[in-house]
Amino acid sequence: MGSLGGSAGAGADLGGKVGLPALDVALAFPQATPASLFPPAASDYYQFDDLLTDEEKALRKKVRGIMEKDIAPIMTEYWERAEFPFHAIPSLASLGLAGGTIKGYGCPGLSLTASAISIAEVARVDASCSTFILVHSSLAMSTIALCGSEAQKQKYLPSLAQFKTIGCWALTEPDYGSDASSLRTAATKVPGGWQLDGQKRWIGNSTFADVLIILARNADTNQLNGFIVKKGTPGLKATKIENKIGLRMVQNGDIILNKVFVPEEDRLTGISSFQDINKVLAMSRIMVAWQPIGISMGVFDICHRYLKERKQFGAPLAAFQLNQEKLVRMLGNIQAMLLVGWRLCKLYESGKMTPGRSSLGKSTDKN
Repeated sequence: MGSLGGSAGAGADLGGKVGLPALDVALAFPQATPASLFPPAASDYYQFDDLLTDEEKALRKKVRGIMEKDIAPIMTEYWERAEFPFHAIPSLASLGLAGGTIKGYGCPGLSLTASAISIAEVARVDASCSTFILVHSSLAMSTIALCGSEAQKQKYLPSLAQFKTIGCWALTEPDYGSDASSLRTAATKVPGGWQLDGQKRWIGNSTFADVLIILARNADTNQLNGFIVKKGTPGLKATKIENKIGLRMVQNGDIILNKVFVPEEDRLTGISSFQDINKVLAMSRIMVAWQPIGISMGVFDICHRYLKERKQFGAPLAAFQLNQEKLVRMLGNIQAMLLVGWRLCKLYESGKMTPGRSSLGKSTDKN
């Protein structure tokens, strides 16, 4: 999203408000309103809001307002520099989304629908920020909530819920992406705990995360286990992957684990096989399915505004049938995506969702 609407974000100050240079750009080029001034939402053609509760509508409105006010003005600048806007974390924390559906431990205890539509609102303005939250909340926090002990939940979730500490989730390895269950990072039992050795790749938030969820293969059982590793642990090294094209604000990293000691108290006892990891992935797939819904909404809103503003041959581009056809097709796809996403949430909440349904929903919405 950050690259749409020209390089307008470069004129915004980094405190979350639009500075004078950005306004000068808008005045000099009146037909190209910058993306730092995000357009009103125009993609809910079938009044999807009617399917939401009052609480879900209120949260959606709150998230939309904060994202448009605090994140839209700075996203292009940070996208260009491939840096993460750490000063914006308090604004992202104020969204109240960390922990999503988790109840207690300072988490919001949202309905899955509320959590999903809120992630879409984040993605509508900036896909990188939605990825940051998804990694932190839907993967790292959810793993602790679903697979951790009561002591681990009490110890880690409250600070993660407030973004006082940041989490990441490390499954993918250099040789294993889609074939994640074949990972080779080893966990060896040693006195007082475990020793981790191996590599992880493309791990979002890993370069600055305080809490790293590491999935590794138990050297004795050959099954997958989960571990909570703290930032600064000897033998742990995370290096930023440079020169990315997409999601440039997300800090993806290569992780090296060289004889990293993890005390027994930080082993996630609820993970003894890949099937246990799938419990986390099942819900996270729904959240990931809502990310492209939000991205598509944002693209539509900016294109819709631009086609009305930009004039050629004495008429706005929106007056030309070829552009109308493209815009309407985009709008129709968004309506279908919204309904698929909403149905996935309801199937999960009623206990009827299968892994195939969540995977199909993720695949359909991404395409």
